[in-house]
Amino acid sequence: MPEAGTQADVGNYLVMGRIASVHGIKGWVKVFSFTDPPSNILEYRRWRLRHRDGHWESVVLTGGRIQGKGLVASFEGVDDREHARSFSGAEVFVEQASLPPLDEGEYYWHQLQGLSVLAWRADEDEGEPVLLGKVINLIETGANDVLVIKGAAADGVSPEHLVPWVDHVIVDVDLAQRKLLVRWDPDF
Repeated sequence: MPEAGTQADVGNYLVMGRIASVHGIKGWVKVFSFTDPPSNILEYRRWRLRHRDGHWESVVLTGGRIQGKGLVASFEGVDDREHARSFSGAEVFVEQASLPPLDEGEYYWHQLQGLSVLAWRADEDEGEPVLLGKVINLIETGANDVLVIKGAAADGVSPEHLVPWVDHVIVDVDLAQRKLLVRWDPDF
C-alpha cells in the first residue's frame, strides 16, 4: 500500500513533507519527505508551502536530489541562502489530483485515515459486525502495514486496536461509504 503523505490534508492538498533548513549558499533547502520512498516528493514540481506563521506560498521545484541520507531541493527564483532560510519549517503540500492513479484494490494512506472500521470475529462470515472505531494512523512495519484504530471511549478509556493490513483480515474497503470491514476479534 503506497504511503502518500499524512492525514493533515487541507482542501485538495496533502502534506508530503517539511523543509528542514537551508543547504549551501545557492538557495537550496533540505527536505524531510513523508513519501515512500522519500525521493518521490521530488516528482511533484508544484508545491504549496504552509509556513510556520500560517501563510501559504506556491513554489516551483527546479531541482532536487538525494544528498547523503536526506534530500535537497531548489525553487524557481530562489538563488541565495537568506531567501531559502525563509522556507525553514514550512510544510510541503501537493494537490491530491497530482498523485498517480493506483491499481484496483490499492489505497493511499490518506484515503484510509478516518474510515469507520467494522469487525467480524475471525470465525464468522455473517451477522452484524461490531464497530471497532476509526482509522487514525497507519504504521509501516516492513512485513505489512498496520492500521491504528481508535475506538469509542468506554469508561473514559478509548481502546486502540492494531490491525494488520493482510488479505485474510481485510474483507472490504468502501471509500464512498467511508467504511472498512475486517475479520478481527473486537476484544483483541
